[in-house]
Amino acid sequence: MQKIRKGDKVVMLAGKDKGRTGEVVQVMPKEDRAVVRGVNVVKRHQRQTQTQEAGIINKEAPVHLSNVAIIDKDGKPTRVGFKVVDGKKVRVAKRSGEVIDG
Repeated sequence: MQKIRKGDKVVMLAGKDKGRTGEVVQVMPKEDRAVVRGVNVVKRHQRQTQTQEAGIINKEAPVHLSNVAIIDKDGKPTRVGFKVVDGKKVRVAKRSGEVIDG
């Protein structure tokens, strides 16, 4: 089970976008990376295809999972633990102790 999943609200802990928040769009567990909406935006040259126009586009680049933290209910970053509740393994915020629904 992953500590950070698609759809989680996260905050950047390091890098040029430190302190910025966004939603996880994609998680790549084998590479330990995640794509966060609006964070780590880079410019890429795009070749023209039948469906896309040529030009320079902005897109989000993946960031390492160690540089993001889930936002707790009070808006501050928290670490994630696991607990068994009603026979199911669930994610738990270490800061508040609340179950993270997702």
